[in-house]
Amino acid sequence: MNIQWYPGHMTKAKRAMKEDVKLVDLVIELVDARAPLASRNPDIDSLAAGKGRVILLNKADLASEKANAAWIAYFESQGFQVMKIDARAKATLKQLNALIQEACKEKIERDRRRGILNRPVRAMVVGIPNVGKSTFINSFAGKAAAKTGNKPGVTKGNQWIRLNKQVELLDTPGILWPKFEDQRVGLLLAFLGSINDEILEKDELASELADYLRNITPGLLKERYGIEEDGKKPYELLDEIATARACLTKGGVNDLTKAARLLLDEFRGGKLGRITLEMPEKKEEAE
Repeated sequence: MNIQWYPGHMTKAKRAMKEDVKLVDLVIELVDARAPLASRNPDIDSLAAGKGRVILLNKADLASEKANAAWIAYFESQGFQVMKIDARAKATLKQLNALIQEACKEKIERDRRRGILNRPVRAMVVGIPNVGKSTFINSFAGKAAAKTGNKPGVTKGNQWIRLNKQVELLDTPGILWPKFEDQRVGLLLAFLGSINDEILEKDELASELADYLRNITPGLLKERYGIEEDGKKPYELLDEIATARACLTKGGVNDLTKAARLLLDEFRGGKLGRITLEMPEKKEEAE
């Protein structure tokens, strides 16, 4: 399944980010805790060169707790300040503030030596589409500071948000990169909902997801849907799910599109359990 998605507004947004990053002290990068490497835009490291760095593992409540711990250790070993969050919940302001202050301690000390006291840290919030940036800001700010939606790409322009006396955030649109060299990355992003579903063949995508889940969480599909996993082709797994959940057309034939929507929604919503799609270093999958 070949997946590519790079609409024109992302090119414009990337150019704007290159200019706006000059205004900030810190780059806060949200990644999806279920696929932390796949959901990192590789352009961010060069874009944020010389800036303080924080990585937030968002949707950590949907990912394996053991995997969350492994990813935190991994990113800390790379020199990042790291924290796991659920952007839908009220963010722990004190903990995140401490993380931001630690990431910017050299800048704060330089300001102090120059007699500049209490200047707020200016941070840019970045991440791929649908990773939860605006929801995070709303939770952190305690108000509807940024528009939110369940479609990738809802934040179209940059917005500054004064959170408190210590921190100002610049929200940015979610951007991908022009080409996925590794199609596995594109597939994982499609599973997560970071690729516009409207450009994808949902039947094929859901079949791939069923096959992927069978491989990384053996027995899960049987437990959830009561289907046999062994010896089935990916599309046969989806067909079995359609039968199990009575996803039928008016003519009584299995409706694979309906079954695909069911499987994708249940995975993305955490109804299949806490699942992490990749692990550090080896990119091996874990429950």
